[in-house]
Amino acid sequence: MSKASKRHGELVGEIRKLDRAYYEEAAPLVSDLEYDALYRELVELEGAHPELRTADSPSQRVGGAPLAHFRSVAHALPMQSLDNTYSATELEAFVDRVQRALEGEKLSFVIEPKIDGVAVSVRYERGKLVQGLTRGDGQKGDDITANLRTIRQLPLEIAHEAEVLEVRGEVYYPRAAFDKLNQQREAAGEATFANPRNAAAGTLKQLDSRLVAKRPLAIVLYGPGKLKGVACASQQEWLKLIKVAGLPVPEKFWFCHTKAELLNAVEELDVERRGFAYATDGAVVKLNEWRLRNALGTTSKAPRWAIAYKYSAEKAVTTLEGVTFQVGRTGVITPVAELKPVLLAGSTVARATLHNFEEIKRKDIRIGDHVNVEKAGEVIPAVLGAVTEARTGKEKAIEAPEACPACATALIWDGIFLRCPNPSCPAQTQRRLQHFAQRGAMDIDGMGDVLVEQLVASNLVKDPADLYQLTLEQLSGLERMAEKSARNVLAGIEASKQGDLWRLIFGLGILHVGAGSARALANHFGSLEKLAAATQEELLAIHDIGEVVAESIVTWFASEENQELLRRLREAGVDRQAQKVKAAAGGKEIAGKTFVLTGTLSEPREDVKERIIAAGGKVAGSVSKKTDYVVAGENAGSKLADAERLGVRVLTETAFAELAEK
Repeated sequence: MSKASKRHGELVGEIRKLDRAYYEEAAPLVSDLEYDALYRELVELEGAHPELRTADSPSQRVGGAPLAHFRSVAHALPMQSLDNTYSATELEAFVDRVQRALEGEKLSFVIEPKIDGVAVSVRYERGKLVQGLTRGDGQKGDDITANLRTIRQLPLEIAHEAEVLEVRGEVYYPRAAFDKLNQQREAAGEATFANPRNAAAGTLKQLDSRLVAKRPLAIVLYGPGKLKGVACASQQEWLKLIKVAGLPVPEKFWFCHTKAELLNAVEELDVERRGFAYATDGAVVKLNEWRLRNALGTTSKAPRWAIAYKYSAEKAVTTLEGVTFQVGRTGVITPVAELKPVLLAGSTVARATLHNFEEIKRKDIRIGDHVNVEKAGEVIPAVLGAVTEARTGKEKAIEAPEACPACATALIWDGIFLRCPNPSCPAQTQRRLQHFAQRGAMDIDGMGDVLVEQLVASNLVKDPADLYQLTLEQLSGLERMAEKSARNVLAGIEASKQGDLWRLIFGLGILHVGAGSARALANHFGSLEKLAAATQEELLAIHDIGEVVAESIVTWFASEENQELLRRLREAGVDRQAQKVKAAAGGKEIAGKTFVLTGTLSEPREDVKERIIAAGGKVAGSVSKKTDYVVAGENAGSKLADAERLGVRVLTETAFAELAEK
């Protein structure tokens, strides 16, 4: 053995030991400086001796060249979802049901945290990581091996020589790192992620694993997949086995025999989960003995031996210290509660929506009140109501402002909404530009909220047409905007000219015209010029366009200011006669059919909707006898049950993709 080869082996062994101590046992053995020195030595040694570099070397976690696309691979065993409940009574009924089916057997259960991450399956052969897949539709998943290799928590080699050891779990974005990520994205003018799960999913979908390596994804493993050469009889044994092998397992789980023990464990988990590094939304209850699991079997979508108990939305009580008023793109004034900061669902909440003034009146919410705040599904928190019994008499009524907080224009009432009538209001301008540039409209890369705010504040942009007049010099002069970033933004603006017509119609922000109406208008008229000339009667002839929408469209195009905007957009090359709705490839089986989407899909729901509508289909919000297909992702809920009850055909994502190709 050469000196270089010997040193390489020493470095690999030492770094793997340090990785396990740091990521698995939370007990670092050396300082970051010492670790970095060892890692740098390894990289330099492999640079000088490329023959020493192997696929499982710690150096390979930095990622390789970008992939052209993800390869779809069949799961060795299906990855099913879980039935779930929010009721303790239904949880007890689940135990009773299992006991009746296994009469005479002594049962035990394991309770694990339900991690709010991205489901994956990781395969080891002879101790080496060979493949990682997403859940996909449960039958097939995307091959994300290169991306999973960048997760330092996931060993590339484990201490188990089984011919095949496949383990399932969740990739997640640690809470603390998630907060930091969103702060960085906001500062860079990029869209922030709604929650840690979205951040993890978005990261795993990157085709360039070098970008994935820059984000601190983590992983927890808990379930068995395909096994060959593994001796194990229970979930309790399995968790111990994979932990000893070096794999990350849930930091805490419970072992129970009785319903009382089980319910106590679920309550304990609800308290303990707040200290976990990952977001959780429930407890998973699993039958412990594997032979009994096999006896129970599964339904078409879920095992009969497990259930997820979902915790109710997290609530907290805090003080309403004041109210500020936000101006939307149509001038609507939204009251926002300024709260005494309170910890809720793993993050500190200091602001929450009050919806509108009618809601404030109905709930009788006052400044100085103790209020109940809810944060369901890690979305924007909302004030549920006041704790009236805690009032002291010093609370003050919330008064609607008389003037716009952004431009001082006198406000007017429009039904239950308070509105700023000034179309040149800077706050409205900012919101309209954000709407125009968003992913669901013109989809301008790099045009984040922070950048839009800077453009409006510096008086560079007053309407969407101004975006197409921006120069490299103007953008480069903005705060935190390097030349490379400025060029990327300009490229995104230029690329938006090639978008579908419906995106432009939606992006214009015509009152009451949503994405669905925009598609219908684009399909019918084929150009913005013909739409602009349409009468109210012509508009009413279109399915899905009612009187309110038709009147709003006619009024918008009649405005001299909007006509000038359209003229300038045409000059910039945005509104071209040739810009028609794109014909979809395939999709003959979709045309004329009504679809309902349910559950978590592996691709963005808006993209699936767009494929259906582009092919001539329709997407509905609820299942009825008129529904032709229900496309069901993981964790499908009541819509799936409605489809089964009504006899509506249910498609997996794979089956839908095949239908769309016909």
